[in-house]
Amino acid sequence: MARYRLHYFPESGNSFKLALMLTLCGQTFEPVWTDFGGGVTRTAEWRQTVNEMGEIPVLEDDGTRLTQTAPILLRLSERYRRFGGESEDERFEVLRWLFWDNHKLTGYMATYRFLRAFTPSPDAAVLAFLRRRIDDYLRILDAHLRERAFVAGERATIADLSMIGYLCFPKHETGYDFAATHAAIDVWLARIAALPGWRAPYDLLPGKRLPCYL
Repeated sequence: MARYRLHYFPESGNSFKLALMLTLCGQTFEPVWTDFGGGVTRTAEWRQTVNEMGEIPVLEDDGTRLTQTAPILLRLSERYRRFGGESEDERFEVLRWLFWDNHKLTGYMATYRFLRAFTPSPDAAVLAFLRRRIDDYLRILDAHLRERAFVAGERATIADLSMIGYLCFPKHETGYDFAATHAAIDVWLARIAALPGWRAPYDLLPGKRLPCYL
């Protein structure tokens, strides 16, 4: 039996972050497809038995259910001594960008992409509101990456693995062509995709997909 079981759905960038981290650390996991589109995570039974927060992903670690992607990434980084900061300053930078990503980039991009691609009639005003903020966050990230190979320094860290989570999906879903609009981000994404063991989101996360309306 695999040490890890990952409750996920294929379109979840946060699920991809954990699947990729485990894979890059040489670990296998049992995929547990979750009917997010069918509303299972909103049921009382699922919240009582899987995750009281009602969120995906959930990583079972030898039977212990772990939730919230960022602390799980930190736990795995410490356990396998991979993708963490090597100095006090680097560790601070990892945490700084990890928290920024969760509050800003991932938080808005996940919502924008889901509404844009996986709902039949998204509100145009809501999409425009989200897009303005994402554009600002991408400008910040692109400018930061013009001066360095990776987010926190010269090596890939969990800050990078977190921040790419929703940027690696097909451009018809995200609405962004980074090669055309954000050159530094595009080069950075290619640099991460060259890491040994890299696999794309839908390769790591199989199973029934949500209807895409684009």
